Amino acid sequence: MLIAITRLQEKSTDDQARCARFGHRCFPVSPLQARINQEEIAWFVGETDRNTFDCIFFTSALPARLIGPRLSRWPRVVAIGPQTRRELEAIGIEAEVLPRYYSRDFVDYLGPWIEGKHIGIPRADVPNPGLLSSIRDAGGKATEVACYSLIPTGERLSLGDAEVLLFTSAMSYRKARWENRAGLILAAIGDITAGAMRDGGYHPSVVGDGSLEGTLEALNHYLDTHPRPERTGRR
Repeated sequence: MLIAITRLQEKSTDDQARCARFGHRCFPVSPLQARINQEEIAWFVGETDRNTFDCIFFTSALPARLIGPRLSRWPRVVAIGPQTRRELEAIGIEAEVLPRYYSRDFVDYLGPWIEGKHIGIPRADVPNPGLLSSIRDAGGKATEVACYSLIPTGERLSLGDAEVLLFTSAMSYRKARWENRAGLILAAIGDITAGAMRDGGYHPSVVGDGSLEGTLEALNHYLDTHPRPERTGRR
């Protein structure tokens, strides 16, 4: 299948190689672009160098790419998912990864260790009050830093011959301009994105586990159980 995947214009990925491992091809479409906040990044790097944080939680791959290479030291590091961990490991930062790829699982993953700890969270300028309150309720302290801002491109997604449209975040769905068509398989990378799509009137046929690999696995399961007779091959 040919998959259109929502990605930031500034974010290069290894999506093509990962899709190929599941028998698919893909290309990026960009409903959002990033405006990098250099002052916020510099502040966060300085605080990390001063040992302000007991743990850094990277909630996506782009903050890891923006901040990781500038760190000379770091505390405990947790990545939300496997792609974010790969970004960090590529620059020599060993990171733990959540067993499920959602911010809501962060506090449970740390367990009692979080009490009295200061968590630094570099992210987009999209607040996550649920994460912050869960950290406070567990006895920790959280500092979010908006290292980049998300700006809608305002451009209609050019889907071409795509057979699947995969939304990789709730915001990428909400801000996208696109046209549905007969036969287009809609996919959500995880249940939060799927919920946003359902709220907007679109029910995704495929819902992943929060990772691209998990979504591709779910897509293959969907294709195995929903044959498309007009195609000559499975994928």
